[in-house]
Amino acid sequence: MADKDRSSDHPLPVLASFLDTREEPHILIDTDYRIIIANAAYRRAHQAGDSVIGRTCYEVSHHYRVPCDQAGESCPLMQARESGRRERVVHLHHTVDGEIYENIELSPLRDTAGEITFYIEKISPLTVARGRTETRGLVGRSPAFKRMLALIVRVAPSEATVLLQGESGTGKELAAAAVHQASERVARPFVAVECTSLPETLFESELFGHEKGAFTGATQRKTGLVEAASGGTLFLDEVGDIPLSMQAKLLRLLETGTYRRVGSTELRQADIRVISATHRNLREMVREGSFRQDLYYRLNAFPIVVPPLRERGEDIVLLSDSLLSRVAPGRRLQLSQASIDQLLQYRFPGNVRELRNILERASLMCDGELIEPEHLYLEDMEKQPPGARVGGGDSLLSEMERRTMAAAFAAHHGSRRELARKLGLSERTLYRKLKAYGLISGK
Repeated sequence: MADKDRSSDHPLPVLASFLDTREEPHILIDTDYRIIIANAAYRRAHQAGDSVIGRTCYEVSHHYRVPCDQAGESCPLMQARESGRRERVVHLHHTVDGEIYENIELSPLRDTAGEITFYIEKISPLTVARGRTETRGLVGRSPAFKRMLALIVRVAPSEATVLLQGESGTGKELAAAAVHQASERVARPFVAVECTSLPETLFESELFGHEKGAFTGATQRKTGLVEAASGGTLFLDEVGDIPLSMQAKLLRLLETGTYRRVGSTELRQADIRVISATHRNLREMVREGSFRQDLYYRLNAFPIVVPPLRERGEDIVLLSDSLLSRVAPGRRLQLSQASIDQLLQYRFPGNVRELRNILERASLMCDGELIEPEHLYLEDMEKQPPGARVGGGDSLLSEMERRTMAAAFAAHHGSRRELARKLGLSERTLYRKLKAYGLISGK
């Protein structure tokens, strides 16, 4: 009650005036999540005037009826209350541009007695990922995806060397491109080097370039990929495949920022940010002697795990919609509920790349607009005995469904019948699931 009295007695006009000068959306909220001040940028983002004042931040930004942490999200206010310091999270917010990812920085404000009385929340829209169907870039809403995105957002503005670790087909190059796009180097080139495809004899020449006459067949000077990436980002894909003979030269590039073209004595300066990726266990390679330890520590300054698709169950339908728009442009292909159920049970050993291949084949097999199970070829399922498709995945699917239901129920303000229609369920099934997951009680 003291907080309410304090906020009504002090309109904080000086702070309100200051926040209005900020280009990014800012709000001042009290300890009960209520918005006390909203700057012009925040009001524009939500097409609202003073109507947001007095409402809760979770209602305006998420359309939730409960705080974020009760709807399956990480709540920066709750974290700041516990830690007593500034907290940062990545959230999906409803704005005038639809539902978009935003970076949240929330800082506690204390009174003269040292008690936290208000919080200032700064909101920065992100353009590197989407929580809805897109034809390019990172797409996802699952907790594993959000954890990866939060690390990308944190490291991108720095010059730190990033190592992306993940299975083949998880989208490591898309993650690398997202780091570049969120960095200060975004206006400069993003150059990808496929380390696996470069033979050892050509690796140095491709990376650093060569002078005319440096070796047989070098009929003219060639610019290397390091020089091509000048001012931007050099992405070394499958860095675990770099030959040992080249690892020392790459280490020198990272340590000194210099290199020489093949056949030249001139020391050249490199202005690049290095991001690397691998599906291999580099630490194990270091123990085996096939990868230099000093190079590993240079590359691994900021590791990010790109999660496999089997840990991103909530993203499968979203990714499928996005991929169908790419593999079959001009067609309005959709997955039937039976097809969705089958994809949710599949383990995807080939990850997002395999999902794309499955959908591309399905689009060719499907003559109508609805993809049915008979159009899907799930190779790994063919190798399993009957009844082995779900197995230990039941608990994963249940948890995934529980989170989805909790978020949908928290964000919904209409009738139960309308919510059932949105989720593609009967009203009776919706009631049963809400009760089973403890989201409602009684009748």
